[in-house]
Amino acid sequence: MAWLMLVAAGAFEVGFTTSMKYAQGFTRLWPTLAFLVCVVVSFILLERATQSIPLGTAYAVWTGIGAAGTVVVGALLFGEAMTALRLLFLATLVGSIIGLKLFT
Repeated sequence: MAWLMLVAAGAFEVGFTTSMKYAQGFTRLWPTLAFLVCVVVSFILLERATQSIPLGTAYAVWTGIGAAGTVVVGALLFGEAMTALRLLFLATLVGSIIGLKLFT
């Protein structure tokens, strides 16, 4: 259950980074509110996950999910480049997240 909460926390991290982009300096109400909700939910889920998962592992996985997810969202929604090197490093990041799960 803790790992599911951690994955959800990472997904909400992607939500708050995406909302932050749409908030345009927090000048737009609904994206700003979405950002705030996602931040709070993400941190609550991360805190709950750390009750069963070591802090360092949980934090690394949380940030990794957020970073990888944000790269994908950036490419899909904002037209950011997905070069071969970016894909290679993204795969390395995802592999590292899987490794942390397998060896914790």
